[in-house]
Amino acid sequence: MSGQLKEIATELAEVLWREHTVYRDRAGGVVIRGEHVQRWISLAPSAGRDEVLLRAGRILEGGTTAPARSEAVAGLSAGTGELAAVCRRLLAETAAGPTAAGPAPRRSRSSKRRPRPARRGRHTSPASWLVVVGVVAVLGLYMARATGRI
Repeated sequence: MSGQLKEIATELAEVLWREHTVYRDRAGGVVIRGEHVQRWISLAPSAGRDEVLLRAGRILEGGTTAPARSEAVAGLSAGTGELAAVCRRLLAETAAGPTAAGPAPRRSRSSKRRPRPARRGRHTSPASWLVVVGVVAVLGLYMARATGRI
């Protein structure tokens, strides 16, 4: 199955992208990387004998791959054209995701936060001093008991 998967992935890569890299992954599947479009597709054996699990995701800056954004199961008997159609659909879903490139939404003037007023006076509140005094008292009692004075 793995040899057949590599052949299918190579044919599929030729149909999808002019520039691509095909390689095996650790799990025994095959990955097609399109660096120029910042996307990847993986083909892995599925539970069915004549089925393949297709996953698509993005390539992040630096060349690392993001987790799969979409996946589908397709039959190998359908042919390269049918697999390419499924892959194009998955790639379109990947591109249409929430982090697709585009201008960031602008904030309206009313949604801006007002700056907090500057703090005046003490830096440490009385409650903080009370906690510090309590910790010192507990340590003092422990030390006095350890030395045998109490």
